[in-house]
Amino acid sequence: MKANNTEKEQIFCIIRQKYVTNTPEECVRQNLLAYFINQMHYPQTLISVEAQIKVGKLNKRYDIVVYNKNLQPWLLVECKKNDVTLSQSTVAQILAYNLTVQASYLLITNGSKSYCFSLKSQQQLQTLPQHPNI
Repeated sequence: MKANNTEKEQIFCIIRQKYVTNTPEECVRQNLLAYFINQMHYPQTLISVEAQIKVGKLNKRYDIVVYNKNLQPWLLVECKKNDVTLSQSTVAQILAYNLTVQASYLLITNGSKSYCFSLKSQQQLQTLPQHPNI
C-alpha cells in the first residue's frame, strides 16, 4: 500500500494499529510479531512496539517488549534488517536498553538469524535454544 503523499510503501502494524513505513527493519519486526502472535500465542495485549525509553541521558526506542501476565517486562527484542550481522555490538545495545526495561529474556534478530538469551545478571547471559514460552 502507498501512503497518500509520501509515496513510501506502508505496512500495517497489528500492535500499533496503524500503517508504518515498510523499511527492511520494519519487515523483520512485523514478521516476528506475526510469529509471536500466531505461532507462539503471545497475547497481543501484552506486546509493546517502538516505545521510548531513557538509556542514560539519551532517548531511545526499543523494538519490541513482551510483558508477562503481571505486566512486568518479560522479553526485550532488538530487530535489525536482514543484511546486518548480529554482533557483540548488537548484544551491547540490547543490554544497554535492558538497564531501563529490565526484562528476563533478550532476543536479537535480523530475520534470518535469532539469538535468545536468559539474563542471569547484567554481565552473564545464557543462550537459549528457542524463544521462551510466556
